[in-house]
This record gives sequence, C-alpha cells and structure tokens, in this order.
Amino acid sequence: MGIQVTHPGHTGIIQKNMNKAVLAQKIAEKVGVSKKEAENMLAAFVEITVATLKSGDEVTISGFGAFSAKVRAGRVGVNPQNPTEKIQIPSVTVPKFKAGKGLKDALKK
Repeated sequence: MGIQVTHPGHTGIIQKNMNKAVLAQKIAEKVGVSKKEAENMLAAFVEITVATLKSGDEVTISGFGAFSAKVRAGRVGVNPQNPTEKIQIPSVTVPKFKAGKGLKDALKK
C-alpha cells in the first residue's frame, strides 16, 4: 500500500494514495478509537455529506474547505463513433470541493 524508502531524514513507508480503509485506520490511531468506530464515523460523514448536497445545501469545514453540488448545463456534443453526428448531452449535478485557506496554507509549507 506504500513505498519503502530510506534516505536522510526519513525511513519507512511513504503512502502514495489513501483509501477509505487507510483513512479509517489513521483516524482510529489519532483519536484513540477502534478501527470499526472510525469506519462508522467516516461512513456517517459521507452519508451526511451526500444527503446535504442532495438537498441543495453546502457542507463547510472551517479551515479545510467546502463541499457543494453544481449543475453542469446540458450541451451539444459530438458522437465519438460518428463525428458528423451531433448529440445532446443532458445537464448533470456534479460534486465540487473548494479548498479553504487553512488547507491551502498547510500545503504551501
């Protein structure tokens, strides 16, 4: 799940990507709860966030960012199998995330 590296200043595993299971494990370690409890907290966060976005509201975590839903307008596109044929692409609601100042500042350091 990671890459083993050894160089001055760091020895160990570098996590390239973090999936839900790894995130739950890290939450469990940081907060001092079981992995199962952390998985339940993460699942609740996802469920509440999805329900909030579906209702048209935004989820804002101060210093981290804001989750919102945006309607992408329908448009006319080109059929890739037949480039001379125009097709109507319907409008669709897509998730959006805007990073907050705290997150942006933390990544600059």
